[in-house]
Amino acid sequence: MAVSWTATALFAEVASKRMGSLPLNTLRMTMSLALLFVTLWLTMGMPYPRYADGQTWLWLLLSGVVGYVIGDYCLMQGYIYIGSRFGQLFMTLSAPTAALTGRLLLGEQMRPLAIIGMVVTLAGIAMSILSKRSSRSQGVVGRADGIPQGVQDNTLGTKKAIKSITLSTTIPKRGIFFAAMAGICQGFGLVLSKIGLEHYDAAIAAAGVAQEAVPTGAVLPLPLFLSVPFAATMIRATMGLVGFFALLALFNKDWKAKLSHAAHDRTAMWCLLGATVFGPFVGVSASLLATQYTSTGIAQTLFALTPVLIIAPAALLFHQRVTVREVIGAVISVAGVCLFFI
Repeated sequence: MAVSWTATALFAEVASKRMGSLPLNTLRMTMSLALLFVTLWLTMGMPYPRYADGQTWLWLLLSGVVGYVIGDYCLMQGYIYIGSRFGQLFMTLSAPTAALTGRLLLGEQMRPLAIIGMVVTLAGIAMSILSKRSSRSQGVVGRADGIPQGVQDNTLGTKKAIKSITLSTTIPKRGIFFAAMAGICQGFGLVLSKIGLEHYDAAIAAAGVAQEAVPTGAVLPLPLFLSVPFAATMIRATMGLVGFFALLALFNKDWKAKLSHAAHDRTAMWCLLGATVFGPFVGVSASLLATQYTSTGIAQTLFALTPVLIIAPAALLFHQRVTVREVIGAVISVAGVCLFFI
């Protein structure tokens, strides 16, 4: 899963910078739905989410709004401003968000160590993006006869260099905002997905179908439980496509020209295909499969490895300068995520 998200981030960074986040996400959802259409036809015997009831659709559509429409829009905007390496670093915020939301909505246990994990995660992010800046200024030490400090007197006053240290971010604040929002939405959306999957399992049981059974009419003899995450992803991607298309048309009067321009950019489209296959198709479906059979927190811990895995390929492919401090910060952030669920 983490490898899949790493590849997705690298492909998406190139594509988002060439075509913009809204055209990218609109085309990405279209591609993913086409892939999911074929996949469900092969594995479920029908090209749509078989056995899904109203509650399943409701929660997974909500997950699509939070995780795809809001979360992915913010993530792609973050890639434009700060790149995929720092963008994925902020995705570690999804783990504490998933833990807190899972506690509130699902009653999942969160141990006291989780608070330490939250602090460690935030410390790792801060270490990666903040740097010290020092400045020196000339001041005058006040005299014993009561003349105020700072009054220039070369005979009786004593000049003293005053050193001040401030912390400043090394990346654009707008990118930090978008990336942080993406991480929060990712965690919240995953919990909503788990609720939808629980309703999906209940709907399948109510239909009298075993999870291990091969659906009638399926071309590939795979058990149903392997197909359910792809069906859930299709519901979420449907909402993603509707939402992104609405935003594209709302904010761009020339949206047709933007889509046409993006579709004719071969480099961007190849990167878009890679981002689609490894992202909404393989990555999201694998994420939902992991979420379905383990706690959302453990699933998020596995996803959180991406900020570390992406460092080497980002430096190699994009010739980014990576400092030791940034590497240590990413490792600390991932370690903080792990503390949530020990």
